[in-house]
Amino acid sequence: MKRTDFVNLIEDVLEEDLNTLNGSESLDDVGWDSLTFVSFIAKVDSELGVTLAPAKIAECKTVNDLVELVSEQLEA
Repeated sequence: MKRTDFVNLIEDVLEEDLNTLNGSESLDDVGWDSLTFVSFIAKVDSELGVTLAPAKIAECKTVNDLVELVSEQLEA
């Protein structure tokens, strides 16, 4: 999956318009909350077949951190 496709997946979870995030945004600034946290886990699992550890997601501070986390799991 290309990076832009994955960022679009995050935008979908956040209910943002496509191509509005560049990756450097803080998750706090884009409205990341417990509902988006759970939605993100479900979306990544259903669309990418990747199961993420909630503790690892909780360590993420930016959109780029999420991208890197999922990329690592896809490469594993």
